[in-house]
Parts: sequence; C-alpha cells; structure tokens
Amino acid sequence: MKNLMKPMAAIVLAIMALASCQSKKELGLQVMTQQGLVEGFADEQGMLKMYLGVPFAAAPVGDLRWKAPQPAAPWEGVREAKDFGPDPMQKNVFGDMNFRGNGRSEDCLYLNIWTPAQYQNEGLPVLIYFNGGGLVAGSGSEPRYDGAALARKGVVSITANYREGVFGFMSHPELTAETEYKGSGNYGFLDQAAAIQWVKDNISAFGGDPKRITIVGESAGSFSVSVLMCSPLSKGNLAGAMLSSGAYALPMHALTQEDADARGLQIFEHAGVASLEEARALSADELLDRMPGMNMGGLVVDHYFLAEDVCETFAKGEQAQVPLLAGWNSQEGSPEGYLRGNEPTIDNFRAAMAPTFGEMTDEILEAYGITTDEDVLSQRANDLCGDLFTGFGTWYFSYLHAQQQPVYRYKYNHARPNPSAKMEGYTAALAGGVKKQTEEEKKAEEARPHFTKGAVHSADIEYAMGNLSTNEFYAWNDDDYAISELFLTFYANFCKNGNPNGEGLPEWDSMQGKDVAPVMQIDVESKQVASEEVENAYQTMLRFYQK
Repeated sequence: MKNLMKPMAAIVLAIMALASCQSKKELGLQVMTQQGLVEGFADEQGMLKMYLGVPFAAAPVGDLRWKAPQPAAPWEGVREAKDFGPDPMQKNVFGDMNFRGNGRSEDCLYLNIWTPAQYQNEGLPVLIYFNGGGLVAGSGSEPRYDGAALARKGVVSITANYREGVFGFMSHPELTAETEYKGSGNYGFLDQAAAIQWVKDNISAFGGDPKRITIVGESAGSFSVSVLMCSPLSKGNLAGAMLSSGAYALPMHALTQEDADARGLQIFEHAGVASLEEARALSADELLDRMPGMNMGGLVVDHYFLAEDVCETFAKGEQAQVPLLAGWNSQEGSPEGYLRGNEPTIDNFRAAMAPTFGEMTDEILEAYGITTDEDVLSQRANDLCGDLFTGFGTWYFSYLHAQQQPVYRYKYNHARPNPSAKMEGYTAALAGGVKKQTEEEKKAEEARPHFTKGAVHSADIEYAMGNLSTNEFYAWNDDDYAISELFLTFYANFCKNGNPNGEGLPEWDSMQGKDVAPVMQIDVESKQVASEEVENAYQTMLRFYQK
C-alpha cells in the first residue's frame, strides 16, 4: 500500500502544478482595466511592457475645474496606451524641464506603467512616483522619472500626473461653499490620492500587488508623499513611503480653510476675475496667463483630504503605519545664496542668518560647527543652508515617524561630474535640465569663492531611478553608474521588503529606537555613520522652531 501511495502523490502534485500554470493568465499587451481595454507595447528586449497615458480620473475641465477628481469614464473597444498623455498646465517656471507628453493641457490626469510581470496577478511590488516642481511645474513624463530601470529589478513602476499651480491648489469662498464638506483647495493632492486608489483597484491586471504599494517623490513630490501618509483618503492604501528632499513638517503648517479662502480672493482680484463663474469660463491658457507665478496656497485643512495639520496627526500616531526611507542631498542649499555677494566671512554669514534665527543665531551656528571664516566655505555651512530649505523638515518628519515605525535615513553626497564636451557653453539649472550660460554668468562663476560642492537639489533623481543616460548634459563615469546601481537597488529592495538592505550592500540600520540615528552616506564609498553632533544640531534647530 505504501508503494502505491508514492506514485499517486506524485500524480496529484503534477496535476496541481499543471492547474496552477493553467490558472495563470499571461500578461499581454492588451489589459482590461475597470474603465476598459488598454493596449501598450513591449521594450526591444521583450523584458518589459509599458502602458502610457492611461487615464485614472475624468478630465478636470469645465464644471470639474477646481473639483475633486471624478472617476474616468469607461470606453468601448481598445484604447491605445503607447504615448504619454498631456503634461499639466504650467508656466515655464524653471525653464529647464524636459517633457515627453503631448503638449500641456488641463486634461492631464494620466499615469504611466512599466511592468516586468509575465502574468497578471503576479503579485509584484509597486512604486508610484510623484514629480517635483514646487507644486507649480513638472510632469510624470519627464525622462528622469522613467520607471524602466526599476521595473527591470522586479518592481511595477508608475508615474502619475496631478494638477499644478492655480489648477491644483486654488481655494476660494465660492469653491468652499459649493462642496458638501465645505472645503476647497488640495486638488493636486486629491489627484495623487485618486491615482493611488486607481492603482490599487487595477494594478493586479498588470502583475502588481495592490497590497504592496510604495509611494515616492522628490521635492514637491516628497512633500506630497508626507501629506498622503496623513490623509484619510490615501494612508490606508500604502505599504511603504520614500521621501527625497522634503516633508510637510516643522517649520511648515497647513493653512486653515479661512486663510486659504482669503488668499484665493486676493488671487482672483490680482487676475481681474470677479467670480467663480467667470474664472471657470476662462480658457486654461488665459487663466494661467492671468495668475501670478507663485504657489497658489499649498496644503489646506479642508476636512476632506486633510482633517488636521500634519504634526497633529503625528502627535496622535495616526499617520500611515508603514516603513519609511527618507533623505536629502548634501547641498540642498548653499551659503553663497544667503551671503548675496558679500565675502564669505563668519561675520557676514552671521549677519545673513540673524533675520532667521534672531537671538539664537550664535547658538545655531555653534551647533553646526560654523565659527570661523573657513567654516563658511565648508560642508557644515552647506548643511545649515540645506536644512533651512528641505533638510530639517525631512529630518523632523523622519524623527517623528521613527517613534513608531522603521525609518531608513540617508544623505546623498555625490556631486555630479563635469558637463560633457558637447554641452560647452551651457550650465545646469535647478530642476534638472540645462540653460545657455551667458558670458557674464560664466565670469561671475569663475570669480566666486570656492565653496564646498556637493549634491545639489534634485541631483539624486537620475541616480536613484537608474536614469543617468536620460540626462546628456553630464559626462557620467564609472563611479556615477556604480552609485546609481546602488541607489536603485536600495529603492527596489525597499519596495519589495520595506527594507533597503540586501546581499552585497553596505549594512543600513533603521533609526527606530536609536538615540543617535544611523545615516547611510551615499557616495563613491557608501557607508552608514552615526553622529551625535549632527543629531544635536537638529535638536537645537527643533528648539528654535518650537519656542
């Protein structure tokens, strides 16, 4: 009898294996979403499938301008998803962003998917990237956010557009009055939450796991991630989050609805618009042309997307309880910008810091180790200036979150290489692109003092997403590609496991439960360090903001 059982068990196992293979549905170029059938395309190697310009919400035009995103309308037949959708409406704020979308339009709520899955319901981890650009510019079509490299490491990668500027962050008493929740603003954030929900509802058809969604962004995208972790509309849909240079924490606070509405009245007055009806009747181009080139108001406690200020949510421990990977760059800011052409002496730097820190100026400078003329030219001065921009808020958000969840903190230090030979006469611009350098600018640059150079704001994006080749301005070398591979692997591991560690990588500990936080210093020789002096500097800064 025992001899008979063995071949029977083998037969049963073979039948089960065959049934499992037959139950797997191969992922083809055509995929059925809740709205209808989309058709993408494969890369040249046949390793990835891409679905571009997929609508995740209805076009926010006409009466839907300045309303929460609505579900995308279903369609019949096959919708081609082979080109990026339109980029969000925006002015050329930075003048150096590179887009691949089909022009700029108010109808911009599209996302893009890169998947390595061979089967539907394959259960792969998912990453959604939200672009930076000060909430007034940028697009998911920018090459530096391309998801192909991360997808090749086994992660379904997505970029998603959201409304920006006046279209995404406008509050007004008439807008507040017309909603059931009696709030307005936050439309760009609501778009992001809608994109996350669409991904959760549809991503299994593309081979992703709806329970393994990680979100990431840089700069304004990073600020967005921090508030999405606190919104009741999105925090329950997340398995992980990553911050890159920014968080909505001290010293920032969300506006009250009353203050946001008052600002909206001023903006309409500036634009010569008498009513909401008149504003909705304007074309997107005319509306944009009339608006000031400024943030329309940012985050608002509208009691729908956000019930309270972010710090209040953290005080209650009610933010998304998920692992966090967070960091910023070594030269987010520079003392050069604060000195405004004055000599880099400690007296001049102290005078430049005094309007910000007042009676605590000397204490702050001492905490950062800036006490001599030489220090003004050092990395320590970069650290302080960068913390005033994005570093401190990112640290404080991480510090609060680590009270309850694992947080992996990094500092990205590697300066970009010299420009490539074919880019002679051009200079890098803030948002990652390039611009023609005038002779006056060149002479001014040559005459400047030699401040310590590091990784400037936004310099990490191409490295972290494995997209160095999309930026032809720089003469990338072996070190750059090695750092990019490491950074990309950290991202992929975190998406897969909620932990960036892996075989052959430098050890990276969570800062949870540590008195002195470990920090991964990402550079040519990446390693984890822990500095009591650095943590003391942040605690000193915290006392300043809390007093």
